[in-house]
Amino acid sequence: MDLGLDEQQELLRNFARDFLEKECPETLVREMEEDEKGYSPDLWQKMAKQGWMGLIISEDYGGTGMNLCELVVLIEEFGRALVPGPFVPTVVLGGVPIMHAGSDEQKSELLPKIAAGDLIMTMALTEPSAKWTADGVHLEAKKDGGGYVLNGTKLFVQDGHVTDKMIVATRTGGSGEDGITLFIVDSNTDGIKFEVLKTIAADKQSEVTFENVRVPASSILGAEGKGWEIVEHTKQVATVAACAYLVGLSQMDFDVTLNYAKERVQFGRPIGSFQAIQHKLADAVIDVDGSRFITYKAAWSLQEGEDDADLMISMAKAWTSDASRRVVAHGQQIHGGIGFTKEYKIQLYFRRQKWMELMWGDADYHRELVADKLEV
Repeated sequence: MDLGLDEQQELLRNFARDFLEKECPETLVREMEEDEKGYSPDLWQKMAKQGWMGLIISEDYGGTGMNLCELVVLIEEFGRALVPGPFVPTVVLGGVPIMHAGSDEQKSELLPKIAAGDLIMTMALTEPSAKWTADGVHLEAKKDGGGYVLNGTKLFVQDGHVTDKMIVATRTGGSGEDGITLFIVDSNTDGIKFEVLKTIAADKQSEVTFENVRVPASSILGAEGKGWEIVEHTKQVATVAACAYLVGLSQMDFDVTLNYAKERVQFGRPIGSFQAIQHKLADAVIDVDGSRFITYKAAWSLQEGEDDADLMISMAKAWTSDASRRVVAHGQQIHGGIGFTKEYKIQLYFRRQKWMELMWGDADYHRELVADKLEV
């Protein structure tokens, strides 16, 4: 049984690692935490030139037509380098639903721009209830003449403040999954207001308020009242992407910690020679490799349309959320007091882990989904 990457995936991983080590050093990550935009337009364009924005977009629309597993390889490297910016919001939260349900006109207009790095997008899904389920969507979209008027609030919208367009989940009627309608909305439309939130990871999430925002009927993605199936598909891909990010983050945290344990001398010997430290490192590497395996299994299951894809995705997110938390906790403990100082690298991974652990549902949320599928 071959669990390794194929030649194309190996080339992608190696190139991405070399590229990001050069173009996205720790200094840039720190600068972007303080930057108003939260990303480097220069790095964004350099990544676009590599074809990364169009990695999973069809060649018919200017992409490279690769599969989800290749995207997972790339995002794992993003987690390793803590790449700041709206890559996943644009490619996954914007591109995936358009590829899945967009009209020919919407695909022709938007996908080439995403692939070229000329369009930044995100999805505005969660609201103050912070629910990932359809009953958490209350933002109202009322018919008015030939269009709709949107009123309500979205919360935790990734990189919303720098987007050109958002895919907004609204309620046009019904309850639960019925009556959810998605709109492709220009982010500079009158009545939309962004407020960037302060977070432990210093990532850029926004509260977005909609006050009498008018949108045309042509901006509907898919069919009116039938948007939740599109959201569910997008959530699947986004959850796998979150797992991949956590795998890369955990691997780098482990690598830094392992090197520190070899070099840090205490009581006349490297601290890595003490059994207590060795056991923590052993636990960490088991968690990292376990996370990688289950993440790629989930990605492959979704890519191939396997019947158990939902189950595998929830299993992967539950495992990687908990495992990555253990890895970064061990990293902090092995580094001791220095691990908690803002000047030292390890705290960057600790903070980013907490952010991604919660994205698209934490471990308890996904354990409930796994239990439901087991019908226990």
